[in-house]
Amino acid sequence: MLRHLLTTTTAPGWMIALLTGVVAAVASAAILRLLLQTGWAWRLATDMPNERSLHLRPTPRVGGWGLISSAVAALVLVAPALWSVALGTAFLAVVSQIDDRRGLSARVRFTAHLVAVLGFVALYPAPVPWWALACLVLLLLWLVNLYNFMDGSDGLAGGMAFFGFTGYALAALSARHAELDLAWGAAAVAGAALGFLRFNFPPARIFLGDAGSIPLGFLAGALGYWGWQRGVWPLWFTAMVFAPFIADASLTLLRRLLRGERFWQAHREHYYQRMVRSGMGHAATARVWYGVMAAGIMLALYLLDSPEVIQWCVVSAWMILLCLLGLAVDRRWHRYQASLSE
Repeated sequence: MLRHLLTTTTAPGWMIALLTGVVAAVASAAILRLLLQTGWAWRLATDMPNERSLHLRPTPRVGGWGLISSAVAALVLVAPALWSVALGTAFLAVVSQIDDRRGLSARVRFTAHLVAVLGFVALYPAPVPWWALACLVLLLLWLVNLYNFMDGSDGLAGGMAFFGFTGYALAALSARHAELDLAWGAAAVAGAALGFLRFNFPPARIFLGDAGSIPLGFLAGALGYWGWQRGVWPLWFTAMVFAPFIADASLTLLRRLLRGERFWQAHREHYYQRMVRSGMGHAATARVWYGVMAAGIMLALYLLDSPEVIQWCVVSAWMILLCLLGLAVDRRWHRYQASLSE
């Protein structure tokens, strides 16, 4: 019924996307407010500070209850073509909530991630060689997990989700043949992230938890894959939209591998963590990342109408710029460490 109402209205697609985002934001915020007011937030899952944390007090990890539930409901109602994305997201949210609550082994968690990604790709196989499809599966698995790695600073993961999925929605709406299901679905996720950000911006009252971060990573990869397969955007677009997240998580992982460290263990060596710990604080760090991500998204949207060779040249230059920003963060971190030893 709702789908019929939306598709028969005279309102243009962008107005429906805006309305979808607003409703998802209100629903997400309302659910999280209810959990906080009733005390259920602390009973469902609580993050206790430790030596690798950036926070100092126990904080509920229930952001996924508002963000993911609102996003999945919106996908089902206004973007039924994305039913498989909604199903995979809900599956990962349930498994990850069990992990938040009771803890699951890495093998069980990875198996769940693999099932969701393989199931989605098997339903919509890309017309590429098998080895290229295998690489895409690995990239999607990496996106599923990197959001979890980056959920360690107040306002960061939620804000990046808002910017990233808004970029998806704008690209889907501005495409030559607008992909409305994709636009409305992405707008719903962006709105739900904004509702979560109401309680996550510094000082955070709620964290995403695995039940929020893992499904968000899946949504970023699955919607990016969907848009690429349907010709809405090139393959590089998803990587550029979420480039700050991808660059931080990937470079940090590479650095730890080169040092022979146990990369799967919790740590505080991400670039955003170094920014917070070196004196910038959560709010300033989040704002810097918002600015970098917004600039990358606007550049990516502009490039969609450019020749392919220019696209790849600019994307490569943007990645190099992000690496240089990482070096600047490292220099600031080393100066901070040196000042402590004086």
